[in-house]
Amino acid sequence: MSTEDGTGSTVVGIAESRWGVRLEPELQRFREPGWSYERCVERRCPTCSGELHTMRRPYESAGKQYRYVAIVCPACPAAFDLAGLGLKKYDHLLKPATTGGTRTRPKPGVTGDGAGRPLLHWVKTTDPAMRVPRQPPGTDARVILPSGSEFDALRTSLADAGVAYRQVRHWLEDETITTVGARGRPVPLRASAGRDIATGTAATSARDAFEMIWDAHGDALATDWTPVEAATLVPAEWVPYLPYPGLNPLQVQAASEIVEQDGHVIVTAPTGSGKTVIGMLAAIKALLGQGRKVAWLVPQRSLTDELDRELASWREQGVRVERLSGEHATDMRKIREANVWVATTEKFEALCRTASLTTALAEVACLVVDEIHLLGDPARGPLLEALLARVAGSDSRVRIVGLSATVSNAAEIAGWLGARLVTSGWRPSRLTWQLLTIPDGADHRAQQLARTETAVAVADRIVDDGGSVLVFCGSKRAVRATALAVAAARGANTRGVSPDDLARLEKVCSGARVGIHYKDWDHKAAAERGFRTRDLDVLVATTTVAAGVNLPARAVVVQDTQLGITTMGVATVQQMFGRAGRIGAGETEGWGYLITTRGDRSGWQQDLVDGYVVRSRLDETLPDHLLAETAQGRMNTVTEAENWWVRTLANHKGTRDLEPVHAAVQTLLDGGFLAATTHEDGSSRFAVTELGRLTTRLMVGVQTGIRLRTHLAAQPAPSTAEDAESLLIRAVATQVPQFSELVIGEEHRQQVTRLLRAQGHVDRLSSELSTAGSVLAPGDLAQVTFLLVANTPRACAGRPRTIAGLPYSVLFSILSEAPHYFAWLAEQGGLATVQPWVAVVAADLGRRIRWRVTAPPRGAGRLLWICEQMATREHADRLVPQLFGAARRAEITSPDWPVGAPPRACQLTEPLYRALLADRAAAVDDAGEPVVFGRRGDYRSRGWLASYNEIAR
Repeated sequence: MSTEDGTGSTVVGIAESRWGVRLEPELQRFREPGWSYERCVERRCPTCSGELHTMRRPYESAGKQYRYVAIVCPACPAAFDLAGLGLKKYDHLLKPATTGGTRTRPKPGVTGDGAGRPLLHWVKTTDPAMRVPRQPPGTDARVILPSGSEFDALRTSLADAGVAYRQVRHWLEDETITTVGARGRPVPLRASAGRDIATGTAATSARDAFEMIWDAHGDALATDWTPVEAATLVPAEWVPYLPYPGLNPLQVQAASEIVEQDGHVIVTAPTGSGKTVIGMLAAIKALLGQGRKVAWLVPQRSLTDELDRELASWREQGVRVERLSGEHATDMRKIREANVWVATTEKFEALCRTASLTTALAEVACLVVDEIHLLGDPARGPLLEALLARVAGSDSRVRIVGLSATVSNAAEIAGWLGARLVTSGWRPSRLTWQLLTIPDGADHRAQQLARTETAVAVADRIVDDGGSVLVFCGSKRAVRATALAVAAARGANTRGVSPDDLARLEKVCSGARVGIHYKDWDHKAAAERGFRTRDLDVLVATTTVAAGVNLPARAVVVQDTQLGITTMGVATVQQMFGRAGRIGAGETEGWGYLITTRGDRSGWQQDLVDGYVVRSRLDETLPDHLLAETAQGRMNTVTEAENWWVRTLANHKGTRDLEPVHAAVQTLLDGGFLAATTHEDGSSRFAVTELGRLTTRLMVGVQTGIRLRTHLAAQPAPSTAEDAESLLIRAVATQVPQFSELVIGEEHRQQVTRLLRAQGHVDRLSSELSTAGSVLAPGDLAQVTFLLVANTPRACAGRPRTIAGLPYSVLFSILSEAPHYFAWLAEQGGLATVQPWVAVVAADLGRRIRWRVTAPPRGAGRLLWICEQMATREHADRLVPQLFGAARRAEITSPDWPVGAPPRACQLTEPLYRALLADRAAAVDDAGEPVVFGRRGDYRSRGWLASYNEIAR
């Protein structure tokens, strides 16, 4: 048995190296490494009766070893899994099928361009002195070149030689795609960019990319279109809710599907073509036509802000629009009464798991899903897929309207949901993208400098022509360094100005009409305004923030394709390119430039030609979704779990193997999240345990929960309160991937190291606290963040801009997400599924992080708990700080005070207030033993834990 390495260890790579064929498998795992060739088998291809060959890849699930199987037919070419051939076991492949066919051999290698067309010689050039080579008779010769006057002589030479050419403004790319070899002899298709020569699929992608640009520039640019009055296509009472009284060609195409039909709809069209209005039409139909609610899902918190602004006029007309994201807490009454929920997928799923909202959720008639292609995102995709699989069921009364600019397999998504597909290539302006190449090299600093210099050169060219430019960088410091370089190229005096000298940097850059934009940049709002009004010509931004902000420009430069340790996805690049040439900026053409290394160029070209293909990632977090479905009463047997799996995108696209479902159920049973029961009829069922219910309610990942509990169970009982906090903080920071995988920016590494050395005690920091020889580890940024709250609470009070030299925005997302992990550990105290010290410390620390604005000291969690009860959930954000502050001023440090009149800000009636105190004061159980964890979740404890609880007294 032989094994290929590197990219060749994918099914796709092995097939190309062994037989020279290009596979387009539906299963994502066939594109992942770790496969090895196995053998040729007796069974024949069901399509062409050709030979079938097998490959296998090991994987582990629930502690057991398994092997995936891929079956490849080189003749078709095609790839299958066992289920795709109707088989259950690998051994069945080794026997001939009962109905055979004639044997065929794999196709031999082809010459020419690989598609049976005439010889071709296509050239992209930026060289006005390019020689026009002679070609064999009948060769399809074409050239794409810039439009400047310095190319007049070349255009004349091409015309004299009978070579077709097309000129493109701002053209900066060189490449030759040809099937003509030495002395005019035909050769397999190849593409060359400089010294690099690509063949096979890379050459095919180069040919397809050339053809796309050639076709786009074939006719004179036609941007004139006449809006169609909306009132002629939709009910007149809908029109006041639309941003414009007229509809564009895409909106006209989709309107009949939205208005006249009631089924699911998937809409794919380029960025900037007006898909949001289509979502509005679907929402208006549900609101006005059916009198029911709408949920509008967006992938990022920043997009909830943008959409909320777009729906502001609806509020003026009496529609109750509520924005739901981690940064915007809304009381439950407002949520129930809202007509439209604008939410991230995570926030909406959390609502679905809230029992008190069951009635309100039943009133939802339309679910608008922005960026539905994020089904393929490894982080967000599984949750969205599980949600849609539930909503799209045959008994559902909810209409799904999915919107996307980048998904290339939209027909598959529509087929899975049973949706009608509306697809259009219409865009009010023309977009041309190019790849700009820099040298490969191990020197990161030199490579980053090359990227910056290339981005600066492009920005100069576009601005000199009167256009505006968006430059996207992979880190905040890269944003500042690039902005400074652009300003210098525009004549600004940057001598002595460092990218880390923020005040001088802002002054120099804004003076050169260059803006900076990232999450914690103090002037980002001003930069947005200046760029939109064209007071700024260039805006340099981080990819993660600016990709979700509507900032149209003439040109977009993607300077970095690496975001920390993560490579940017093609969907993100396509969305950023979509910002170029937006009508909102008065542009009729847009240019997108991706800066890439020579080694990565062909891969990016292939990805951009093929587009973003959605592939299910559900199996990666399958236990989480099975647990959620079980907790919501939709399954309690293995058969029901299998039937749920059948409704998922993973199954629709061919992953019909039921082993992952069985393994996930076993993981839940072994971890104590489910409990098996045997009924009188002998049937076996499973039910959610209290641990499982807690886990799915707080949306803690099953595997994350298992890691956390296993890690903490191995820790010795700490002897002091500070040791206990340190142990717990380290566990959460290192065992929760959301925190352990955070990348620390280069500009923050020294301060994180110093704070870690000082264990978050800001008063122990000094210039003498050396960081020499320190190496930061996964989870260190989160660990420092928690330690600051634990050991220097005053530093976190209010809304500081920085804490011990770290921008508060760097810490904010960690502090926002952490409380539910601590709450998950705290609430296990009464379940006896963690050691008591873990639950006690987690309860205290989690509340102190949640209410850090009050600067609560160690032990204050118990007082904060009763403040929450008195404030009630609806008024907690406003009243808990008031109640806590009043208690501290009165020197109250514990919730165990005598019964009397309720505090002034208490929202409970007097009987409920008395019941709260009486229940809180119950210190013994029915057997007269001291209570460690009461039924309300508050706690008492014995031994050293009693000392922990007494600290604040």
